[in-house]
Amino acid sequence: MEKTKFIAEVSSNHLNNLSRCYKIIDACKKSGFYAVKFQLFKIDKLFSPEILKKSLVHNKRKKWELNKKFIPKISSYCKKKKIKFGCTPFDIDSADYLKRFIDFYKISSYDLLNIKLIKRLIKKNKITIFSTGMSNLRELHSLLNLLNKKRSKKIIFLRCVSEYPANIKNANLKSIETLKKILEKKNLSSKVGWSDHTKSKAVIYRAVHKYNVSHVELHVDLDGKGYEFSGGHCWLPKEFESLIQAINIGYESDGHGKIKPCIKEIKERNWRADPQDGLRPLRTLRSKI
Repeated sequence: MEKTKFIAEVSSNHLNNLSRCYKIIDACKKSGFYAVKFQLFKIDKLFSPEILKKSLVHNKRKKWELNKKFIPKISSYCKKKKIKFGCTPFDIDSADYLKRFIDFYKISSYDLLNIKLIKRLIKKNKITIFSTGMSNLRELHSLLNLLNKKRSKKIIFLRCVSEYPANIKNANLKSIETLKKILEKKNLSSKVGWSDHTKSKAVIYRAVHKYNVSHVELHVDLDGKGYEFSGGHCWLPKEFESLIQAINIGYESDGHGKIKPCIKEIKERNWRADPQDGLRPLRTLRSKI
């Protein structure tokens, strides 16, 4: 069985500070993440003018933006640290700019209806990950209809709940199985993972070991000072390190699957009940003691 790959969603917890970006990457690499993912957006291309005019909360998100000039530097640093680098573009210009620097694209749940952007990404020869929070079956099928069988090998779907933090009872992990069956019927070879907003180890363990997800995305922060940490869905280094470590230790217990004693059991075999009198150890060993 292929091990689940963990993706660190940095979101806007970088505080638009390149040094902090590097520190987050270091923490994620040390903890066993397969990849880190950032977001590239401009507020005036993300929200409508009406919202920005009326909502001070959304206006303040200007400081959440990532400096575009950081992208090449983050890309080089990730290559140096041997960790994959992905990014979510929220507009076509960002998508085009990112192509030469990233290992994969990510489309957020909020952009699942952004057909123009999705079509642009599908044409690029990059792995593309789609989060499917808030989507219904009709919307999912519309997305699948855009994919051809050949391209589906580079598509990854993540089930998630767009609630921050998400109530465990709303996680609906069984929908992972439903999505896998839909993909199978359509003869699409896309992988299915889990984008977490519950911040629950129990949910992650079940997603990995029960539903065999290909990827798990966790929102991460460095020290609790990130812009999104107060939302209650972000993991800190000690938390995500212990989680990934525990899951990888669990994989070690799978073994080879054969029914035979392990090396450490060989000597103990002699201390089993003898078939003649039911006493321990076996008669062959008693005579040697």
